[in-house]
Amino acid sequence: MICYKIRRFFSAFSCFLLFCFLLSALPAQESILSSYERNFIRASLTAKTRLLEDAAKDERAKEFIGNLYEFALQFALSSGQFLGNDPDMISLVAVAARGAGTSGNKDSVKTLWELFQIFSDSYSRVEILGALATLGTGNQELIGMLNRFLLGENDSFRKGGMNNTGIDFPVIKACIRVLGILGDNSSFPVLFSAMTAGYPQDIIQETLKALDSIQGNYKDYLINVIRNNPFPEKAAAFRIGAYNEKLKPSERGELAQAALEVSLGSNQGASLRYDAVTVLTRLKWLPAAPLAIRNFYQVQSDHSSALAPRERFLEAIAFLGIMESAEAAQALALQLGFLNSQTEKTGEYDEAIILALINALGELRDKAAFDYLLYIGYLDYPDRIQAAERDALNRLRW
Repeated sequence: MICYKIRRFFSAFSCFLLFCFLLSALPAQESILSSYERNFIRASLTAKTRLLEDAAKDERAKEFIGNLYEFALQFALSSGQFLGNDPDMISLVAVAARGAGTSGNKDSVKTLWELFQIFSDSYSRVEILGALATLGTGNQELIGMLNRFLLGENDSFRKGGMNNTGIDFPVIKACIRVLGILGDNSSFPVLFSAMTAGYPQDIIQETLKALDSIQGNYKDYLINVIRNNPFPEKAAAFRIGAYNEKLKPSERGELAQAALEVSLGSNQGASLRYDAVTVLTRLKWLPAAPLAIRNFYQVQSDHSSALAPRERFLEAIAFLGIMESAEAAQALALQLGFLNSQTEKTGEYDEAIILALINALGELRDKAAFDYLLYIGYLDYPDRIQAAERDALNRLRW
C-alpha cells in the first residue's frame, strides 16, 4: 500500500513537472502581450497610461513592449476623432509615442504619422516627431511627408508672419530637428526654406544645425536651392555659398554662375544678378562667358531706358572684359563703335563708359577692336581717352 502511494506521488509529481515544462514552452511573448492588451482594453484612459508605464518596467518588457505600444497607438487612432482634445488621451498618445520610439518598433511609423495628422496639440505631436526621428531612418515616404509638412508651414508663416495664430513653433522646431536627424539630402531645400522664412531665432539656430547634419555635396545643395526655390531663398543660398571661404573658388564660381543664369531676364532677380556678376568678375570665371554677353546686352538695354544706373553698366563691361572670348570682344567693340558715332554726331559722351570699353578691349587684346579703337584718335575726345586708346591698341594681338 505504501509503495502504491509512493508510486502515485511520483506519477503526479512527474505530471506536474511535465505541465511546467509545457507551460514554459508556450510562446511567452504572446501570453504576456495578450494579458497586457486585455487589461489595457478594460482600463480607463488614465489607467491605460499607467499600464503602459508599468509594462515598460516589466523585466520581460523587451519581449512585448513594442507591440503593446503599437496596440495603444492603434487605440488612440481609432478614438482620436472623438477624444482628440481630451487631456488623458493626449497624455496616452505622448507616452505611447515616446515608448514606440525607444522600443525601436518600425511598424509603428505609419500609425504615428496618422496620429500626427489627427492630433493638433503641441505636446503629443512633438512626442510623435521624436519617435519618428528614431524610427524613420531611411524611410523615404516618411521623409517626403515631413518635408511637405514643413514646406507648408514655411509658406503659411511667410504669408501670415508672427500674427499667424495657426503656427505651432514647438512642432516646427521638432520637425526641423527630426529632418536633421534623418539627414536625407531631399530635406536640404526645405530646411533652407525654413531658415529664410523669418522664424524666431531659436528655430533658425535649430535649422542651421539640421542643415549642417545633412551629408553630401554642400555646393550642389545650394545650387539646387538657387535653381528651384523662390528668389529670396535663391539670394540667401548665393550669399551663403559665394562668400564662403571654405568652398573652393571653382565651387563659388559654379554657384555664382547658377545665380546669374536664373536671374537673367527677371526683374525680380536684378539684385541677385548684379551680385553674381561682382563675384564672377572677381573670380575671373571664364565658363560664364555666354552669360556675361547676355548680361551685357540686358544691362545695356536697362541703362538706355534709365532702368539701371551707370555703375551697373560699368560692371557689365568689366565682367565682359575678363572673358577672353572673341564674342565678348565683338560685343564691346560694337558698343564702342556705336558710342563713337554718337559722339561724332552730338559731341556728347560718357567718359567713364568710354574708358571702361577701351580698357576692357585692351584686356581682351582681340584685333577685332582695332578699327573702333583707331577711330577714337579722329574724334574730339580728351587726352585721358586718347592715351587709353593708344595703350589698348598696343596690347592687341596680331
